[in-house]
Amino acid sequence: MTRICSLVPSATEIVADLGLAGSLVGRSQECDWPDTVLDLPVVAAARIDTSALTSLEVDEAVRAAVAEGRSLYAVDEELIRSLAPDVIVTQDLCEVCAVSSRELRGVASLGAEVISLDARTIDGIAESVTALAARLGVPERGEAVVGELRETIEEVSGLVAGAARRRVFVAEWLEPPYAAGHWVPEMVAIAGGEDVLGQPGEASFRTSWAEALEGGPELVVLAPCGLDAAQAAREARGLDLPCRAVAVDALAYYSRPAPRIAGGIRQLAFLLHPERAPDPGLPWIDVG
Repeated sequence: MTRICSLVPSATEIVADLGLAGSLVGRSQECDWPDTVLDLPVVAAARIDTSALTSLEVDEAVRAAVAEGRSLYAVDEELIRSLAPDVIVTQDLCEVCAVSSRELRGVASLGAEVISLDARTIDGIAESVTALAARLGVPERGEAVVGELRETIEEVSGLVAGAARRRVFVAEWLEPPYAAGHWVPEMVAIAGGEDVLGQPGEASFRTSWAEALEGGPELVVLAPCGLDAAQAAREARGLDLPCRAVAVDALAYYSRPAPRIAGGIRQLAFLLHPERAPDPGLPWIDVG
C-alpha cells in the first residue's frame, strides 16, 4: 500500500474519491472531507488563527505575513518523518491556501515523492485527478471520477441551453472584495451565467464593491475562500447591494479544485435559472 500524506484539502478529497482514503497517513489542518480523515495526524497547520478575525483582519494578517516573507503554515517535519509516507501531495497554486512544495525542503531527505497539484481550470482539475490516479495505481477509477464530473457539466449545459445569460459577480473574499478566478468563472459560464469581473484560468484579484457593481450583476454570489454558507452570511452583514445576494458553501463546492465543484455548478445553475435547473440541495443563504 502506498502511504500518502496530503497537505492540501483538494488532494485529500481526490484521494478519497479514488477510493484510497485508507492509504492516507497524515493531513493538513484544513483537510476536513470526508469525515473519515479527521482522525489522521495533522502534519501542517495555519500559523494565523482566523476563527475570531473579520474578513478585513484576515486579509491584513495574510498580507503582512507575505510581505515579510513569513510562511503561513507550520509543517511538523518530525511527525512526517515518523509517518514515513511514500508520497506527499501539496500545491504551488496559492501560498495562502496550503503548504507549497518549496516549504518541504526540510523533509526532502525522506525520499518521499512530492506531487504538486496546481489546477487552474476545470480541465486542470480533471488532469490532476487522472495524474494522481495513475501515480497511485488506480487509473480506471480516475477516469470514472472525471467522467462523472464531465457528465454533470454536460447535463447542466443542456438544462440552461438557450437561456439568457445572467450577469453575476462571484466574491471570493468580502472585505476587501476579490473577484473569483481560476475555475470559478468557468463554473458560472457552464451554469448559464456571465461573471462580470472574473476571468477563466486567471488568478482572483482584489477589487472594490463599486467596480464589481459597475458591471451590473443581477446576482452576487458570496463565496469567500475557505468559508461555508453560514460563515459567509455572517461576514456579509452590513453589505448594502442593489441586487440579490446569496451566500454559498465555498469551502466544499467552489474554493477547492476537486470533483465536488460539480455540486457548485449545479447550484449556480439553480440560482441563475431556477425555472430550468433543480435545487441540488446544497447550503445557501439569501442575504439580500
